[in-house]
Amino acid sequence: MSAFWRRAEAAFIFFSSFAVAAAVIRHRASIEALLGTIGPLAYPVAILVFALVASAPFSVTDALAVMNGVLFGPLWGSLVNAIGLVFAALIGYALARRTSQLLELEGNLQRLPRWITRFRVGSPQFLLSLRVIPGLGGTLATQVAAAFRVPIFVHVWTMCAIAIPICTILAIFGDRASLAVQVYYQAHHPHVPERWRHLFRRRGPEEPVIIVPPEPHPRPGYFP
Repeated sequence: MSAFWRRAEAAFIFFSSFAVAAAVIRHRASIEALLGTIGPLAYPVAILVFALVASAPFSVTDALAVMNGVLFGPLWGSLVNAIGLVFAALIGYALARRTSQLLELEGNLQRLPRWITRFRVGSPQFLLSLRVIPGLGGTLATQVAAAFRVPIFVHVWTMCAIAIPICTILAIFGDRASLAVQVYYQAHHPHVPERWRHLFRRRGPEEPVIIVPPEPHPRPGYFP
């Protein structure tokens, strides 16, 4: 019975963390609107949200990484992503210590390509190679790190070494894309009604993260 309850606990943790991440992604527009209304508190809240999503199994953080670039700009958006990933690595490691038996690691490891299995299981080279695989790779690497008692520092830096560059590129893309939309609109629509202009106003990098949403229908995530 103890083995049954351990598996039940692991399954509950596993699927609960996934459900939280899925809910955040589903309500991303509402979260973006919230971040635009709470001033400087937007930074720690954005880090917390990113960490919760990135720590969940099989989660995809691309949309949040781009959103942070749009909200905070390329520099601060990249920093929010990076700090969130560090916390996500710590949370994910703690969760994986309780859930690693659910993924049948031995069977999954035997199906890995040769260019990964030539490294010792649990070594930094193995974890880095495994994280390159889209989808399952990141989750499996975290589970392996927990199951094989890899030092948490090794787990954190191997995860961040792969994820931070990707999220930085996405944050820069989000910032540049929002700027391109603004420039295009200003060039082609010089006579925009006043009630619509807030949709395309963009804060400068030196301005604080503060927003007063227009009434009655604020657009999520804009900064004046």
